[in-house]
Amino acid sequence: MSTEFVKLVSCDGFEYILKKEIACVSGTIKTMLEDAKFAEAQNNECHFPEIRSDLLEKVCDYMHYNFTYKNQTDVPDFDIPPEMVLELLVASAYLDV
Repeated sequence: MSTEFVKLVSCDGFEYILKKEIACVSGTIKTMLEDAKFAEAQNNECHFPEIRSDLLEKVCDYMHYNFTYKNQTDVPDFDIPPEMVLELLVASAYLDV
């Protein structure tokens, strides 16, 4: 895989490929990819054994949303299903998004 992209893998084996600059909206992922002592920095692949695919997908959607609208004033709402709110809060806190 190109170093321009990173693969994020959920606990249930789903893979999400994002541009590295978008994935680095997450402070945790950014640290993992920039610090040579982490295996993730060498293979551009981050595994999250405690994050389900539906949550990781929503986090990926948010990172893309955040990257797209970061310096704009007219920003559309980012919808979060009510049943995901608490788990998404925990996942986003862990990922520093």
